[in-house]
Amino acid sequence: MASGPNPVDPPPLTPVQAAEQGEHWWPVALAILVVAFLHVGLPAKYRVSPSWVVPVVMLLLLAALIIGDPGRIDRRKPWLRVTTGVTIALMTLANVFAAARLVADILTNNKLFANNAVALLATGGVIWVTNVITFGLWFWDLDRGGAAARAHRPYANPALVFPEMQYTEYAPAAWVPIFVDYLVLAFWTATAFSPTDISAIKRWAKLMMITESVASLGLGALVIARAINILQ
Repeated sequence: MASGPNPVDPPPLTPVQAAEQGEHWWPVALAILVVAFLHVGLPAKYRVSPSWVVPVVMLLLLAALIIGDPGRIDRRKPWLRVTTGVTIALMTLANVFAAARLVADILTNNKLFANNAVALLATGGVIWVTNVITFGLWFWDLDRGGAAARAHRPYANPALVFPEMQYTEYAPAAWVPIFVDYLVLAFWTATAFSPTDISAIKRWAKLMMITESVASLGLGALVIARAINILQ
């Protein structure tokens, strides 16, 4: 397989250059808003109680992130890194709670969604989509130190190798992965159960991909099997 030369890590960018190259907030903000909306849409027993806590806290944390780093994502401050991690961790824990309750109900409750396979599939779908978005955010936040670090040192210490990094003749010279690229990785990992054309080269990234694949496969198999049982 032919590939271009490995990119050389250039000197750190100036604040002006970083501001021009940092990611926009809106894709990440939209993803967080979608997760908050999906959580509210779950049946009551699969939501953290009281039901308003998770979405309200998520929105407050998102507001703090945008106010603390307005415009493009380029400010490297410890409190912003911690707040980002807390936001994604909250999403993860809320979805793990919902998934665990659903799996437990499928395994122990013969009357679960007794005559409503559509509702079961919808609930499982909401948890599955939230899982994809959450893992996309984790990949986005952890690779190369996060979005702000990538704005200053785009090529430093990558954990994931994207095709644009290998086939440099087909990508802009200043190409750097953004949230959408990590979301695509999370989607492919959850559906193809493999890295496809994006390769993990750090152990933590490989373990995260294994975790996402196992969670996606297990949840999908249980929900679909239960739905088929209901329809029969």
